[in-house]
Amino acid sequence: MDFHPTAGRPMSDAEAAAEAKRIMDASFRIEEPVRHFPTSYRDHSPVPAYGDTPPVHQPDHRIVPAWAAGIAVASIGVGAGVTGIGCGAWLVLQGLASVSLAGVLMVTLPFAGLAMAATAIGGAINRARSAVTKNIYEGPVTMRTEINNHSTTRGMFFARTRNDIHN
Repeated sequence: MDFHPTAGRPMSDAEAAAEAKRIMDASFRIEEPVRHFPTSYRDHSPVPAYGDTPPVHQPDHRIVPAWAAGIAVASIGVGAGVTGIGCGAWLVLQGLASVSLAGVLMVTLPFAGLAMAATAIGGAINRARSAVTKNIYEGPVTMRTEINNHSTTRGMFFARTRNDIHN
């Protein structure tokens, strides 16, 4: 029974039951299952040991191109490196936030000791390597130095001075 309700008129109990039965039958109708077709086929026939069949080209279909994979790996490496640098900077800044005079002295004391030892060793090596040279000059030595300086200053607030030195 097909029911077409009239506008503005309520349904009777029999009409409502018939409409409910029709809706439930339409909702729970068992339809014929969809047939599935195979999307691939495997040939199980034996392959000959030798023959004149040429090789078949099998194209390379990768999901991700090689250049994209390289960029991804490089970006992961850069990200990890920057993260390490950031953690190191955080640790250094945390250490600098808790600096005291005693801490600075205790940290710099070994470096100062090393610098003092290196200076002493370098001085000792320099003195040991320097040859003792004694120059003996015989005869008169004349040293004549003559310097002519001409100085000119111009300006009051932004003064410029020019020196001309003649030997």
